[in-house]
This record gives sequence, C-alpha cells and structure tokens, in this order.
Amino acid sequence: MKKVLIITYYWPPSGGAGVQRWLKFVKYLGEFGWEPIVYTADNPEYPIIDVSFEKDIPKGITILKQPIWEPYQLYKKLIGQKKEERVVSGFLQEKGRKTWAQNLSLWLRGNVFIPDARRFWIKPSVKFLNNWLESNKVDAIVSTGPPHSMHLIAEGVHRKTNLPWLADFRDPWTNIDFADDLNMTSYAKKKNARLEKLVVNSASIITVVSEVMQQEFQALTNKRVEVITNGFDPDDFRIDNSLLFNDGKFSIVHTGSLNNRRNQPALWQAISELRTENTEFEKNCVIRLIGKNDVSIKESLQQFNLLQCTDFVDYLPHNEIIAQQKSASVLLLSINNYGEAENGFFTPKATLTGKLFEYLAASKPILMIGPADGQAADVVRNSGGAVFGFNDTEAIKIGLIQLFNSRNAKFDTTNINQFSRKELTGKMSLLLNEISISSR
Repeated sequence: MKKVLIITYYWPPSGGAGVQRWLKFVKYLGEFGWEPIVYTADNPEYPIIDVSFEKDIPKGITILKQPIWEPYQLYKKLIGQKKEERVVSGFLQEKGRKTWAQNLSLWLRGNVFIPDARRFWIKPSVKFLNNWLESNKVDAIVSTGPPHSMHLIAEGVHRKTNLPWLADFRDPWTNIDFADDLNMTSYAKKKNARLEKLVVNSASIITVVSEVMQQEFQALTNKRVEVITNGFDPDDFRIDNSLLFNDGKFSIVHTGSLNNRRNQPALWQAISELRTENTEFEKNCVIRLIGKNDVSIKESLQQFNLLQCTDFVDYLPHNEIIAQQKSASVLLLSINNYGEAENGFFTPKATLTGKLFEYLAASKPILMIGPADGQAADVVRNSGGAVFGFNDTEAIKIGLIQLFNSRNAKFDTTNINQFSRKELTGKMSLLLNEISISSR
C-alpha cells in the first residue's frame, strides 16, 4: 500500500467545516490503496471543538503532532477576552460593534501574519518533517488550506525531498471574498500573491472545490488544476431516529455560522410580511439558527419583529446537526453578499460549501439566497431547490409560500451519490496515483 503524508491544521477534536474534507478523505483512502499519515498541530487554537468527529479516524493510522505557537493569547489580551475563551472565526461579531483593539488586531492579521496566524509553524514543521522523512518513506504529500501556511510547509518539504505534492485549496487565497476586510497594504497583497504563486507553480497538481476556483487558479499557473468538490458522508446520515423530531412547525433551518455578509434582510422582510398577511404561516413558521450568529443577524430579526419566532441554538455535535437538518421543513443556504461588483472577487459565485451537500443528503428542500449564476445555484436548482437574489423580497415571498403549502411533499435526492465522500476519495486517490507514478 502506498503512503501519503497529509499536512493539515484542522483535525479532530476540531469542529466546524474546515476539518471535514480531509478527515473524510483519510477515512476512505485505505480502501483505494493509500495509507494516510497525518501531520497536525499538537496544541491548536480551534474556534470549535467537536469530539464526535474522532469516530471517523481510521484505527491504527500514524498521526504526527508538533507544538504550534499562535498569537491568539496576545489577541485575547488585546481585546480583553478571557484566556480560556475561544476565538470566533469568520469575521463574526457576536456582541456589539468592533472596538479599536479588534480593528487593530484585524489589521495585524492582514499585514503582519502573512499568510495567516500559523506562519510561525512553517519553519519548525519543515525541519521536523524533513528529518522524519529521512527514515520514513512516503509516496506523496498533500497540503490543505486554509490556513495557507500548510502549503508553505509542504513547499519546504517538497523542495528538500522532491516528493510529488498535491496542494488542495478548500478556499481561494488572494481571491478570498473577505480579502478587502483585512485592510491589507499593497506590500501585504504582493507578498500573498508571491507566496500563492510559489505554491501553485511548485506543486505537482492542484485541487480545488469548484469550477470557478479552477478557472482562477489555472490563470496563475501551467500546472494542472482539478475540481474535487466537497461532499457528504452517507455514514453521517445513519443516525438514531430518536434524534429526529417533528414539532408540526414550518421550520426554516440554518446550520453553521452566520456572519454579517450572510445576513439576508430581504429574507427576513419576506418572512415578516408573510406572517402579517397569512395567519397559518404566522402560527406555524419557525426560524431555527444553529451555530454562531453575528450581532447584525439579531438586529435584523428584531427590526422585522422575528425574534419571537426564532430559536437560537449554539454549536451542536455533528450528528445532532444532521438530525436538525433531517428534521427541518426548509434548509437555508446563505451565500456571502459583497454587492453587485463583489469587490472584484469571484468567491461568492464559486462557493460550494460542504454544508450544501449535507443539505442535499438530508433530503429536504433548500432555499438559497445568493448569486443566481453561481455554482451553488446550479446544484440547488438541479436538486429541485429554490434560488433567490440578495434583494428579491417579492420572489422570496412567493417561494416561501409555495414551500409552506407543499411542506409534506417528497424531496428528490437522485444523483447525489456523485457527491458522497467515498466517491470523491476515489477521485482523489486517482490523482495521487498519477503524480506518484509520474515522479518515478
């Protein structure tokens, strides 16, 4: 069996979206002739902890861990956060508006910690892995980002060992949709661009999660760029029926973080107007938000008098999140809104989050608010879901009342097996086979 060294920051007990892609690949790689060896941080600052993911780690695999220093304790001290509190990711502000200290820390994140706050782990990791590889053979290496420091670790190992290297991008780098929010100087932008180009021109092959991302990265390099989307694990949906529930309500459910860019006033207005106009809708409609929410979300819900019909649920273990998805009437997919021009970034159109594929597997209607010409929109429409623009209140109202009136209808989930994690791992293993053979 061939061996692949996987360099990743997110690994159980990390929760959230970032951990799932390569945890699931690792889970199934052995079935395709690859033995995974995972390199990860020993003492990371994860925003979310979810020990339920540990069940997916194959028994007996090698997991290499090394200490990491991250500047988050300094950040907590700067903003007055308690040492034991977790840093919330994704530009999400749960309470009040940003203070000068938070704005300063954001500037430091964009202009000092390049490419990200894990940059101090690069040199020690390169040294450790190069030493380890002197007495341990592998056939390929993989890096997955963000954080993109993982790619720079892989670049250092590849430069010394010349091992075939697959660089996997779950999100863009310089073209990430929140790049403008970091207030980067021209120096910081140029440095990120230079590092990104170094990675994509050094890697043996690049994988991305959407076709738009493929186009973006292919413009940077002559190296091959392949699409392997995110997906869902059928095992996750074999949950205990006792976790499922039917409260008789028309529940509009969102799972995961809602930052201020994912706040959708047009949706809240549509729900508010329907509650005023339709007694049955008012009596039965419930909004259920599971995960962290930006302060702007609650302000909008209050503005449209929806707090009384909204349930706020903090982060749940993954199996309970799946239960909430399967118990929903409608699943809300909210895409980041950067305005018509999207600040020159294509990411909102490129978004193909793993949550979308879990929504498909939950077999419930999807209501998406986002770009009609985006890739997520294509997937949602092809599955029978509904797609609406960011400001399309009237169309959202029509769509919601149709969903409300047909809430007991069966939902078609044919053709979603192409997005199963096992199927996707098979595609990833073929790419690993190619680069390992071509390097001989």
